Amino acid sequence: MLSRRTLLAAALVLGATPALAQTAAPADAKLPVVASFSILGDFVKNVGGDRIALATIVGPNADTHVYQPTPNDAKKLAVAKVIFVNGLGFEGWMDRLVKASGTKATVVVATTGITPRERTKDEPQDAEDAPKGKTGTGKAGEAHDHGHIDPHAWQSVANAKIYVANIRDGLIAADPAGKDVYTANAAAYTAKLDAVEAEVKAAIGAIPAAQRRIITSHDAFGYFGDAYGLKLLAPEGVSTESEASAKDVGKIIRQIKAQNIPAVFLENVTNPRLMDRIAKESNAIVGGTLYSDALSDDKGQAASYIDMMRYNIRQLAGALTK
Repeated sequence: MLSRRTLLAAALVLGATPALAQTAAPADAKLPVVASFSILGDFVKNVGGDRIALATIVGPNADTHVYQPTPNDAKKLAVAKVIFVNGLGFEGWMDRLVKASGTKATVVVATTGITPRERTKDEPQDAEDAPKGKTGTGKAGEAHDHGHIDPHAWQSVANAKIYVANIRDGLIAADPAGKDVYTANAAAYTAKLDAVEAEVKAAIGAIPAAQRRIITSHDAFGYFGDAYGLKLLAPEGVSTESEASAKDVGKIIRQIKAQNIPAVFLENVTNPRLMDRIAKESNAIVGGTLYSDALSDDKGQAASYIDMMRYNIRQLAGALTK
C-alpha cells in the first residue's frame, strides 16, 4: 500500500505538470516569486514592490506548522523564479513540495545570518522530545519537529531587518535590472522597521519590570522576549502540532498563581481551549489574542508585519500595566 506521503507527492507532481508546459513569459513581465507564509510574504512584497508577482503558500490566520500542501501550491512553485522560505525547521513540508513541483527556482532562506535561538531546558519541548538531529539548520525543509531550535525569528524586529536584506539580495540575484528598485525599497522599509522597533522598546519600557511576564498558547515569542526583556512561558512547544503535557500545564498554573501573573494570551493560529482552561484554573484573565505565526486578513488588526507588531505590543502593554 502506498504511504500518505507518496500519494501526496504523486498528486503534487500530477497537479504541477500543466504549469511546467506553459510558454515563457514576456521579457517585461513581473518576476514570479513565492513566499512560504504570510509574514514572509509581507516582507517580500515590501522589498519587491511592483517588479514582482507574489504568491504566498500559507495565507492569513493559517498555521504553517500543520499545513498540508496542495497541487495548486506545486503549480505556484513550478513557475516561480525565486522561492523565499523561513528555514530553521519552520516549513517541514517544503522540501517535498519543491521536489514534487519540479521547479528550477532559486530557494532563498530568509533567516540566513540570524543566530538561531535555542530554547532552554525549562521550556517545553515539541512532542516531549524531538528526534535527535532535527534541530534546524536554516534549510528549506527541515523536519517538522524543531528540536531545541526556535524558528520564529521574525518576532525580533532586528531579525526582521536581516530577512529584508536577504530578500533584497535574492531578488537582485534573480533580477539584476531591478537592483536600484530593490535596494531603495529595502532601505525605505528598514526605516519603517526602525520606527516600529522604537515603539516596541518604549512600550516595554513602560511596563514595570516585575510584570514583564507573558503566558502564550505556544512558544512563538522567544525571540521577542529575548530582544525586549520579557519572560515567556508556553504550555506547548514551538510547534502548534505538539500537545502540552499535563505536567507542563500544571507547572504553568502553579507559576501563574505564585507570581500573580494577571493574564494569559491566545494566538490567532491556535485552539483557545487550552488557554481557557489555564485561565480558569489559575484565576487569570485571557488578556487578548496575539498574532504569532500568521498575519490577519486585510480587514483584520494585523494585515502587515508592522501592524502585527504594533497590535501585539498594545495588547501586551494594556494587560500587563493594569
